[in-house]
Amino acid sequence: MIFKDILNEKYQKLIPEFDRLLRACYENQTHPGDLLLVHQNGFYNAEIHKWNNISETLSPYCMGPDNELHSENTHFKFIEQYVNGNLSERSFADYSELIKHDITNFKNLEVLTNTESYGIQIEMLIYLKIWESDTFIKSFYQLARLLLGEHYDWHFKITEKQQNSNSTGTRGNIIRDQIKDKLMSFSPILYNSFDNSYKSQIRNAIAHSQYITIGRTITLNNFDKENKYNLLPSISFDKWTDIFHETIALHSLYNKMLANVLEIYGRIALRNNNCFEVRINREDPFVSTVYRRIQFDPRTGYWR
Repeated sequence: MIFKDILNEKYQKLIPEFDRLLRACYENQTHPGDLLLVHQNGFYNAEIHKWNNISETLSPYCMGPDNELHSENTHFKFIEQYVNGNLSERSFADYSELIKHDITNFKNLEVLTNTESYGIQIEMLIYLKIWESDTFIKSFYQLARLLLGEHYDWHFKITEKQQNSNSTGTRGNIIRDQIKDKLMSFSPILYNSFDNSYKSQIRNAIAHSQYITIGRTITLNNFDKENKYNLLPSISFDKWTDIFHETIALHSLYNKMLANVLEIYGRIALRNNNCFEVRINREDPFVSTVYRRIQFDPRTGYWR
């Protein structure tokens, strides 16, 4: 269940920080097209070298909705439908009062907690969709780089196998070290939002079905006091509600910020014959920097 009062509270806290982040990334980027590349998903595709059904030589440096971005759009629609369909006008405080244990309403309490447990397990799927999303992680990784005056990284790659020696890192390491920690000095509020919402132990427990719901508690079967990332024996339903709402607020405002990026560059393109320049920091076939002019279609809002 999505509580409107909790979500609004988190939005009020985070909206100014996302506005500041957008301005700082735009001002600190080392090329005026780098922020556009975050929205347009600039990426390196080595598979292009293997294509043998065309006569021309194509660049492996691409832009646009690859499989990862199409995947994110699929999950975004699911998340949006869940949030809009489960938004409660009842305050969280009123709901908490309703489910207080009382011997006179034990049967009603059992129905409520069973319904709550079912809803939480749907929310766990959404939590996984967000924190496992390659595009969500990639976009924040690139934004953190631009914030600190680093160039757009065309060769970003999440570690999928141990032998990926040329990868950027695992999802957990990227989120902790290359997103959250880079945001800390700029915005303690954004840092705390990531810290409060991203829990690798919870993510892994959901992914491997290593949890139990009893009463209004989620027991985490991957608890390990010897592992600094697995120190939670359990969390209450109320704690889950806070973690999930924080995650939804981050995800929603991230999508709104990218929409603002498209709007900014669309206005710039209209003043420049619908053209703009992006920079490619190449490593293939050799290390070099090249520039490419791309065109904006104001009718569709697409760049190509």
